[in-house]
Amino acid sequence: MDSSSSTALVNEVSPSWAKESMAKMERELIAKYGDSQRAKIERGLRQVVEFWRAEDGNSGEFEALVCSNFAGDPSTLDTMFSRLERALEQLAGHMHEINREFRQQMDLDLGPILPFDEIIGGYDPSAHVIDDFFQNKLAFVVLLNFPLTTLEERLKNGASWSRRQWAEVRLAQVFSKRIPAQVNLSIAEAGAQASQYISEYNIWMHHLVDSRGQRLFPPKMRLLSHWNLRDEIKADYSDSSNGLAKQRIIQKVMERIVTQTIPAAVINNPGVDWNPSPNDVTPARVKDSDITGTAANISSAREPDTRYTMLQKTFMASKKADPYSPTAPTLIARRFDEDREIPEAQVQAMLEQVVTSPLVPQVAKLIKSRLGRPLEPFDIWYSGFRPGSQYTEAELDQIVTRKYPTAQAYQQDIPNLLMKLGFSSERAQRVASNIVIDPARGSGHAMGAEMRSEKAHLRTRVEKTGMNYKGFNIAVHEMGHNVEQTFSLNDVDHILLKGVPNTAFTEALAFVFQGHDLELLGLPAPDARSEAEKTLNDFWATYEIAGVALVDIAVWHWMYDHPQSAPKELNDAAVEIAKTIWNRYYAPIFHKNDVVLLGVYSHLIDSFLYLPDYPIGHLIAFQIEEQMKKAGAIGPEFERMAKMGHVTPDLWMEHATGRPVGAEALLEATQRALAAVNER
Repeated sequence: MDSSSSTALVNEVSPSWAKESMAKMERELIAKYGDSQRAKIERGLRQVVEFWRAEDGNSGEFEALVCSNFAGDPSTLDTMFSRLERALEQLAGHMHEINREFRQQMDLDLGPILPFDEIIGGYDPSAHVIDDFFQNKLAFVVLLNFPLTTLEERLKNGASWSRRQWAEVRLAQVFSKRIPAQVNLSIAEAGAQASQYISEYNIWMHHLVDSRGQRLFPPKMRLLSHWNLRDEIKADYSDSSNGLAKQRIIQKVMERIVTQTIPAAVINNPGVDWNPSPNDVTPARVKDSDITGTAANISSAREPDTRYTMLQKTFMASKKADPYSPTAPTLIARRFDEDREIPEAQVQAMLEQVVTSPLVPQVAKLIKSRLGRPLEPFDIWYSGFRPGSQYTEAELDQIVTRKYPTAQAYQQDIPNLLMKLGFSSERAQRVASNIVIDPARGSGHAMGAEMRSEKAHLRTRVEKTGMNYKGFNIAVHEMGHNVEQTFSLNDVDHILLKGVPNTAFTEALAFVFQGHDLELLGLPAPDARSEAEKTLNDFWATYEIAGVALVDIAVWHWMYDHPQSAPKELNDAAVEIAKTIWNRYYAPIFHKNDVVLLGVYSHLIDSFLYLPDYPIGHLIAFQIEEQMKKAGAIGPEFERMAKMGHVTPDLWMEHATGRPVGAEALLEATQRALAAVNER
């Protein structure tokens, strides 16, 4: 590996004795191990000093650690690597096991949750592990002997690295940051405050009135921004009488939220009525809630800059970690270079490839034809591409309930389900033996293991009357996670490479399973028309969320460029960014400028630059699904892909599909889908 794969050079925050001690140790180690070890010695010394603090000791303690722990010959390095790999597997595995057991009452349907259950479930035994390893110097031993790398180095050299070299890179990455506890606490507090703010941002829909005083929405409807507001727009396409009027008023509500011109009095308050067009607030003329709303001191005064104050707090807290993350010194870099391991420029190019695709106006034309009217901005959430089914949900419920009256019945059928997906009998039995079914308190989720002696857990909900179709659909998705978790843990060659490149990959693999749920029930697979409709739906959803992601990226860049800005300045900038991206990529389709809807997502406020994961996930899922179709059998392909482990996304995808992560698979499929739909 390139010796330049070290952290930044010793700087002014390093101990005053650092340069002298480094030079001394470099001379001694080269004299002992030879000039062939020079690059490794220089790299290791720089990496240790980069993270050394005054409380870690003086120059003598630094030099003693280096002398005792530099692995200057291959045999010692092999021994160190194998012992560390095993030790960290055991640590992560048992910590995960403890965490799972401590959360049992909260996660599983095991009776009431008592206050102390929340306390024990909120405890994380691994929270201080990295701090402990810096304090006892184990982290410095790793940094002395194994390379920290930048994303640029991993992309440039990763294809030529051996699996052992990749495992060494992942080992060093465990200790690539040393963020003080108070900084982590500050980040957690800012995130919690923003999440709390978002979680209470409800609009009482029966209290929205139009210019004629009409109430378009039913009593007691309370919608959370942005999720429920967006989903109501989607649902209103089926309302032939009032759907369009409801969609238009929701759009106005969203615009008020983004621009912070929403009256403070209407947020989560059933005590007032609100006409969002003129922005008038009056005492509520109807009562539809047991919640005591506030009707006193009615005012149309806008909400203070709370939305953007919360966003700014997450930025300021995240920025505190920058000095302690030398290989990714901004939150933007940490999101792209570490979490996604796809360069920001590459992500930007993929998103722009979707939003500028010549397929967009073609799909928009089809939507316009189906709606029988010109497109309006809220049609970015059009939900009319619906795969057909010869079975109603009630009929599917009956089929599933007969087949799976209990969770145990599903557990026993897992081998059979896997064989239907193309796994051999031997592989199906082996994988099934590594999955444990638990009764979920919620809708269900998958929890993998962290060491090879443990099993993956599938949490699924089974009603007293038996499993229903929704429960089965979710269980199949979570089973996909479990199968991936089993292969990428137990069959990967180095435990340090367990897993997949990022969450988008495991979601994509799980969606492959979920897309075959009807066949697993012994029912016919979706026909070509249904497949085409699904593809068009995926394309339009990706077109929408790609623009939202571009807004998220641009807003974070603006904050880094203007770190001292006031919340009102951030408000104005975010609104302008949303308009600019709309005007560039969406106004030519919708024929309306300066729309701010791309800024309404709540993730923008409380999720620390998370939104790009959504369009990336769509693209990855499509590539994987297309490869499965080409292969003709899911089982062997799924196993082959999952065993690649935690390498960079492009390297993983080239191994899996023959080309790097990109938009081509989705665009090609959309072209075919348009042809199929237009033929009819």
